Amino acid sequence: MSHHIFEMLRGMLVHYGYWAVAAMLLLEGAGLPLPGETILLLASFLAYSQDELRLPWVIVVGIVAATAGGELGFALGRHGGRPLIERYRHTFSVGAETMAQGDRLFERYGAATVFLARFIFGMRVLASLLAGALHMPWRKFTLFNFLGAAVWVSAICGAGYLFGGHWGRLAHDLKRLDLLVAIAIAIAVLFLWWRRRKERDRT
Repeated sequence: MSHHIFEMLRGMLVHYGYWAVAAMLLLEGAGLPLPGETILLLASFLAYSQDELRLPWVIVVGIVAATAGGELGFALGRHGGRPLIERYRHTFSVGAETMAQGDRLFERYGAATVFLARFIFGMRVLASLLAGALHMPWRKFTLFNFLGAAVWVSAICGAGYLFGGHWGRLAHDLKRLDLLVAIAIAIAVLFLWWRRRKERDRT
């Protein structure tokens, strides 16, 4: 992350506090490609180093905003359907393969994909829209949306606070973690596909 972006986000947090966290996570959850993970890391870092924010409130605000953003994204996807998804893809230059990956994850893991997507770079902003467009049952979506938001926000904030003095290293390691999670999910998908194919061959 460049020094300019770091200072811009820090200025937002200094001037607007928890409102900056809420706005960023709400809009990201609704489908806008914003740095929600970065604002959480920085907010928890400031809670550790400068006492400008309080970690428990950062976590509470983050969970509420991320959950509400997911609900908004779900409603947009439900009412806009696939045409909205296609417009979204072209507007934000999202590759067709990314959309296809999302479809495959929902087809294989169902509602649990909403939880898993919180930890995958790129999928976090798409999951709620896709869940709505695929007409997932609202109660299932709400459960996994909240659980995903709670675990993701708590983990990111906990990491930011725990490693407060090592911001640059932490941000770099979390990008690698996103990649590792994506690889692990891909391996799991391939394993399940191979096992089902093997079971079909036996019958």
